[in-house]
Amino acid sequence: MLVQAMRYLCALSLTAAAVATSVSADPRVERGRYLAEIGGCLDCHTPGYFFGKPDMARYLGGSEVGFEIPGLGVFVGPNLTSDKETGLGNWSEDQIVVAMTKGQRPDGRELVPIMPWRALAKLTREDAYAIAAYLKSLPPVKNKVPGPFGANEKPTTFVMKIVPPEGGATGK
Repeated sequence: MLVQAMRYLCALSLTAAAVATSVSADPRVERGRYLAEIGGCLDCHTPGYFFGKPDMARYLGGSEVGFEIPGLGVFVGPNLTSDKETGLGNWSEDQIVVAMTKGQRPDGRELVPIMPWRALAKLTREDAYAIAAYLKSLPPVKNKVPGPFGANEKPTTFVMKIVPPEGGATGK
């Protein structure tokens, strides 16, 4: 048991080190890494995070947990890596910044309320572009997340249901 635990910790440390060293020495990218880490991007966008075992080999590669928002549907944290098929690889830095700060995807869809884009709208221009540069620098992780699922669709993933307080979002 101890040997397995040590192997797991070693693998986790090596994977985290690989992710950290895969980022360029560009100060803007390093600033973006710092902001993404303190901003909690890992939480909703890394497989295993909500089960207590983040898969650092697929860091920011998209979750397997969906958030159900009554009346809207179920939404899974997407892949934020540079993968061109399943991630942000085909997005420009400008498109990433617009999504983060205005809640608008390149295809015109609005991001759901669980994504804190309204708070991220307060980022400075430099910080928003630093995060975008960091995301573009990540090694690609091929991971197509399920969904989105409309309000009447059956999700194919584990779901956490978001329930507003009685009286609506304001609690009044």
